[in-house]
Parts: sequence; C-alpha cells; structure tokens
Amino acid sequence: MATAPCASSIAAAREALAAADPALARAHASTPVFEWRLRPGGYEGLFRMIVEQQVSVAAAASIWKRTVEGLGGTVTPDAVLALDVETLRTFGLSGQKAKYGHEIARAQTEGRIDFDHLERLDDVEAVAALVAIKGVGRWTAETFLMFCEGRLDVFPGGDVALQEAMRWADAGEVRPNEKQAYARAEIWRPHRGVAAHLLWGWYGGVKRGDIALEDPST
Repeated sequence: MATAPCASSIAAAREALAAADPALARAHASTPVFEWRLRPGGYEGLFRMIVEQQVSVAAAASIWKRTVEGLGGTVTPDAVLALDVETLRTFGLSGQKAKYGHEIARAQTEGRIDFDHLERLDDVEAVAALVAIKGVGRWTAETFLMFCEGRLDVFPGGDVALQEAMRWADAGEVRPNEKQAYARAEIWRPHRGVAAHLLWGWYGGVKRGDIALEDPST
C-alpha cells in the first residue's frame, strides 16, 4: 500500500529544488510547509478523480457522497457495473463520467489494468497503462499517481494552475503550454512532484491573498 512522503523528505526536496532553481527559491521562500495528503487508490481512487473533475469542491464532495451511498457504501468495479449509466446519473454524475466509471471498472475486471501491479511500474509505464483506459487522460493519470500513490517525480504539465505559477516564477509574460511546462520541469528531477505541490501551494496562497506576488526584478 502506498504511503505519503514524510515531512522531512518533503522539506529536503524543497531545499534541493530551491538550490537548483532560483525561480523555485522564490516560491519556496513564500510558501509555508505543506503536507502530502495521500488519497485512497485503486479503482475507487481513479473513479473518484474522474467524478470530481470540472466541478466545484463542494459539488464534488456532494456527488461523491451520493455515489458511495448509492453503491451501498463500497466503491468497487462490480458494484459500479451492477448499475446502468442512467442509475449512476441519479447520483449526480454526468452521463460521460458514468460511462468512464464503467470503462475503468471493465478494464480492471477484464485484467487490462491491475492497480496492485501498477505500483511496481515506473512512472512512464504507469501513465501509459492508465491512459490506455478510455476516459483517463494524461492529467488524470499523473495526478492519480501523485495523490493516490505518493509518487515524488510525477509532474502534470497540463495543469493550468501549475502553468500560471510557473509563469510567475519565471516572470514570463505568457503562460507556458503543456509541452513547455514539461520541458521546464526537467531541471526539477527527481523532485518534480514536490515542485508541483510547492507551485500549487504558492498559487493558492497568492489567490487567497495570503502571499504577495512580488516583482522579481525589484
């Protein structure tokens, strides 16, 4: 079973990132200590990530609660496949998300994905195994590996908040695109997951008004 990175390893990774990249040193200096909150993994974890996408935090929590209750309290492939798409939609899921729930469930029951074995694959292999499932994109695969398996060197370059924080860090006029974000993150190996958490923490602090975004030229 996956375990969350400990506070000391996160702190050491942040120090290494700050030393390796002055742009991240700015974010590191401004952003408080954070924890790596590990979520349940396996089928339940991946399905939940699909369910929570593109809705507010409050809506996601409500829909997931109704989904768990509707499935009898246990989210398994068999429980989801036992219900048709229309029934799943009564829990608040869109038709597309309900279909993706079925797709992931079939992938597991048919042996196309083995979540226990997934933990033994390297990051590239694990992403490839996940995106082979209809409905699972690269961002979903990468965030699943970060938040459900605690992988330290996965970087979801397609994340818009990360891209914006990278623009701030580099004092850029234009937000990097996905390809540029992946390329920019190469210097942060083998701590790209910690870099992502740091940038998210910085971004959230600035948006809440807790952190002042200063001009690096001053």
